[in-house]
Amino acid sequence: MNTRQVLRITAVGLLAAASAAVLGVVFVRDQMSRHRRDLFSTRPLRRLAALGYIAGASPTVDSVRLLRDYIAWEQQPLIRRQATQVLSKMERTLRENALASGGVAG
Repeated sequence: MNTRQVLRITAVGLLAAASAAVLGVVFVRDQMSRHRRDLFSTRPLRRLAALGYIAGASPTVDSVRLLRDYIAWEQQPLIRRQATQVLSKMERTLRENALASGGVAG
């Protein structure tokens, strides 16, 4: 194999890896958007599934705000209680992360 063929194979491999990464990012963003939308679905099972997805994601300030709005909106006591537990865990994690990085916890 000559140098030209090696460069071509390497370029194709890098292009394939970059394409896969871009598709992965697009897919994850779409899934997050869909699950956030389903959080306010009319179907309780979809809301519960979306809540489970959000609970497994890394906590962010936006997620905490979303869950606060959701808890105020949710009518089902069992789902609201689950959302409250997820919110408490997220707030605790964010507070611990802020303390660990030297930030101020509020």
